[in-house]
Amino acid sequence: MCGIVGIYNHPEAANLAYLTLHALQHRGQESAGIAVSDGKTIRNYRRMGLVSEIFTEDALTKLPGDKAIGHVRYSTSGESLLKNSQPFCVNYTHGDLAIAHNGNLVNAQKIRSRLETQGSIFQSTMDTEVITHLMAGSREKDLVNILVDALHQVEGAYSLVLLTESCLVAARDPYGWRPLVIGKLDNSYIVASETCALDLIEAEYVREVEPGEIIVFDEKGMHLHKPFAVPQKKALCIFEYIYFARPDSHVFNRDVYEMRKGFGHQLAKENPVEADLVVPIPDSGVPAAIGYSEETGIPFQMGLIRSHYVGRTFIEPSQSIRHFGVKLKLNPVRETLKGKRVVLVDDSIVRGTTSRKIVKMVRDAGAREVHLRISSPPTAWSCYYGIDTPTREELIASSHSVDEIRKFITADSLAYLSEKGLYWFTKKHKEWFCDACFTGDYPVKAEQPKKLKLVQS
Repeated sequence: MCGIVGIYNHPEAANLAYLTLHALQHRGQESAGIAVSDGKTIRNYRRMGLVSEIFTEDALTKLPGDKAIGHVRYSTSGESLLKNSQPFCVNYTHGDLAIAHNGNLVNAQKIRSRLETQGSIFQSTMDTEVITHLMAGSREKDLVNILVDALHQVEGAYSLVLLTESCLVAARDPYGWRPLVIGKLDNSYIVASETCALDLIEAEYVREVEPGEIIVFDEKGMHLHKPFAVPQKKALCIFEYIYFARPDSHVFNRDVYEMRKGFGHQLAKENPVEADLVVPIPDSGVPAAIGYSEETGIPFQMGLIRSHYVGRTFIEPSQSIRHFGVKLKLNPVRETLKGKRVVLVDDSIVRGTTSRKIVKMVRDAGAREVHLRISSPPTAWSCYYGIDTPTREELIASSHSVDEIRKFITADSLAYLSEKGLYWFTKKHKEWFCDACFTGDYPVKAEQPKKLKLVQS
């Protein structure tokens, strides 16, 4: 999962890219970068770390231009190294090119192996670099046709922004896995992974980049191209609604916050329990917990407080504090929980180890009963389309029943939202959404990818 932005025709393009990336920080915290064009040259600045740490005032002043693209990364292909950060910049036959990518190409390693045997030299282990090599090898002359030629050879998920000396290009795969939206700020165009990025800079939401669409922004305005046939079954990622997107965003033409509250309502209808409090596991469990509380009438309380100042690195005592990582992020409100029957609401369970620690924390704070409710079905299958889930063997729901998971996490009861309840908002779920992480029904077949290793220099 990553976040991307594009800015066209704004005198402070780098500053706007910085602000929009800041709004998308939840989509990736490993590295960030901005590439800008002044019409003659593309300059690129990327570092490991958070947006606010990387882009100082001095750094931004060295990025002049009225066009920019930006990227925040959470690695799903390639290691977490500076060489794998984006935007990725190249110089090829048609000039300078910068690219930023959200998604995952399931046939990237196969293409890479073929290109390497033909003499191609790769600078990173990112699947994104495969696209640039395919573009460089195209015999087409026009930029859009070059990009189409390359994208016809790749499979999987991609929302892209590309920058040349003179234009900005946005593209989205025919299945539409990852969100990508267009905004307008006076005479400037903004492209971003989510609408919350547009809100921050007070840009007007125009519409989504549609699945299978390529859009060019240049001196003549916005040009639409639809070179890809959209499959009958699209593959909008349902997990964007469950966890990834920010709750204040508008994704796939729906408000994320209302979607998550709806999951909570459905969860309560399917899995009620006698209790005194509904407590979210913050932050991702909050909207669903509100929905659960509204549906049942059980009072909502913030019984767990999250620290929002946890840095990227910290010194962990070896044995003196158990469950240190969880304690660093969450702390119970003991007077609220003491003696109460508590419904804990979270968005998902992956390995189960964190849920186990949180349940224990709530019990240690004095809760009489702890009932865990999950606002999605069991995550039993890996994702190959841009989410860094573990191998299937590491997913607890792939090999354990609900009751076995309950015993492992030591809850008094455990219940998940059903697959039917997940689609309370539409009757066309199989035609529009990818839920392979719950069902194993992969729109594009893929094997568990191996992350390529890159020797650090």
